[in-house]
Amino acid sequence: MNRRTFLNAVCLASVISLAGLTGCLGAPTGDNGNTNSDSGSNSNSYQQVDAEAAKELMDTEDDYVILDARTQTEYDEGHIPGAILIPHDTVATAAENALPDKDQLILVYCRSGNRSKEASQALVDLGYTNVVEFGGINSWPYEVEK
Repeated sequence: MNRRTFLNAVCLASVISLAGLTGCLGAPTGDNGNTNSDSGSNSNSYQQVDAEAAKELMDTEDDYVILDARTQTEYDEGHIPGAILIPHDTVATAAENALPDKDQLILVYCRSGNRSKEASQALVDLGYTNVVEFGGINSWPYEVEK
C-alpha cells in the first residue's frame, strides 16, 4: 500500500469514527472543533495518526523524517531511532534549514502530543505539505534509543 492510499484510509477511518461519535456526518464545525488547522481547509492542515499507523509508515516508506519536538534534555533521555530534534518553539525558525524538502513526509512527535501538534501546525504554516503528527513518545510502544 502506498503512502497516499494509507493516509487517505487513515483519514477516512478517522472521519467515520468521528461521525459515529458525534452522530452527524458533514456537520460544520466552528474554529473550536478543528484541532489541526487555523482555516479549516485541508490545504492548511496536517494528518493525525496513532503510534501504530506512524510505525507502519516508518516500516513501508523510504523518504521520511522523524521530528522530535521536545527539548534537548528529553531527547537525550530517549528518542525514536533516527529522529532529529527541533524543539517545538524553534520549528518556525529552524525547520527550513533542517528540512529543505517541503513535500517530504515528516512524522512529528513529542512527549504527550501537545507540542507535536504545535510543531506540526508551524510546519504547515511554513508551507510543508506532508506532515503527520502521531502524538507522544509516552504512547510509543516500539524501540527507543538514547
